[in-house]
Amino acid sequence: MIIQKIHTFWEDTAKVWLHELLEMFRDEGALLFVILLPLAYPLLYSWIYNNEVVREVPVAVVDCSNSATSREFVRHIDASPDVMVEERCTSLEEASRLVGKHKVYGVVYLPSDFDTRLNRMEQAHVSVYCNMGLMLTYKAIFQTCTAVAADMNSGIQIRLSGNKTNREDELTTAPLSITDVPMFNNTSGYGNFILPAVLVLILQQILLLGIGITYGTSYEKNRFLRIRPMLDRRFGLARIMVGRTMGFFVLFLLIAAWVILGVPRLFHFVQLIHFTDFLLFTIPYLLACIFFAITFSFFVRQRENVMLLVVFTSVPFLFLSGISWPKSNVPEFWQYISWLAPSSFGIQGFVKLNTLGATFSDILPEIKGLWAQTVVYGALASFVTYWQVKGSKPETEDGTAETKEHAALENQKQTALE
Repeated sequence: MIIQKIHTFWEDTAKVWLHELLEMFRDEGALLFVILLPLAYPLLYSWIYNNEVVREVPVAVVDCSNSATSREFVRHIDASPDVMVEERCTSLEEASRLVGKHKVYGVVYLPSDFDTRLNRMEQAHVSVYCNMGLMLTYKAIFQTCTAVAADMNSGIQIRLSGNKTNREDELTTAPLSITDVPMFNNTSGYGNFILPAVLVLILQQILLLGIGITYGTSYEKNRFLRIRPMLDRRFGLARIMVGRTMGFFVLFLLIAAWVILGVPRLFHFVQLIHFTDFLLFTIPYLLACIFFAITFSFFVRQRENVMLLVVFTSVPFLFLSGISWPKSNVPEFWQYISWLAPSSFGIQGFVKLNTLGATFSDILPEIKGLWAQTVVYGALASFVTYWQVKGSKPETEDGTAETKEHAALENQKQTALE
């Protein structure tokens, strides 16, 4: 008898599982967002940032000195891989107009006394004006000008020192030797910095889209009525929740493997995560996201509404995760708000595993947070599901009679089994 009950429980669970998958694959909108979007969107995002750093940023030069030294400075800038001298202007006003037209992203200004001050053994000045609206271009222009100035400073020091050997020249220009070793993000690129966080957020938002569209359609077409008889059976809510959860979980586990493991490897981004750690991390993250999405489906009465929800929350979720801005500098109130989203714990945990080379024991706080969300959102999702199914009503009297008759037959079968 017990074996028969267990068999019936899992048979009903499988029916709900199959029903959820069929409903999703029959819906063109859900199919687009759940299958095609996670396959294509990470590829597009990775391809955009695959260059990692910007090269040949156009700048304008205002050389009022027009001396051999100033021309050498400009040549070195133009010879660098990050900056390209696009325009040579006669005044700052002319150069500023080019910046306003976005023909150049910065201006290098050498005053008329540039060479004169150097010959007088005085400090000369070079002014660099950058468009701070684009941080990557600012970084390229400023660092290039700084490197060229440091190199020319070293040459001037060597000429004035009167040294006899190359070793003396090295000690004169660099008494302290500094070795720059980029840790974790070895390319110092934007792709390795932002992509891991975005990929984890994509999984959460795709689940919100897919489940929201599916449940919004169920509201519109009253599809919750199909599983209403199952709710009245023993452990009926558990059968429905396990079936729904497994239907989404198995599908998105495959999608997560593609998004988290496949895409970074395809574009040669930093990837230090092991497959075992991937499973131990992905299981609680996907469960938390699934229950989070089912809970939010309570607010979705029409399938189009979920688009507004996802568009409105994507950027705030990314900022609240603490990846683009130090979490220690985020106000305490917003840190508490960030705990509501699985992506906050998920992004921090995945970046530590994938980019920072942490072990699974190092991300236990994030894992505990995800399991806590799984429990809390699982309870809320169960309540929402119970309310959705219990509140479903047939649209016609014939439909009501058929539903009651079907429910009676199901109850008789259950009583016979017991």
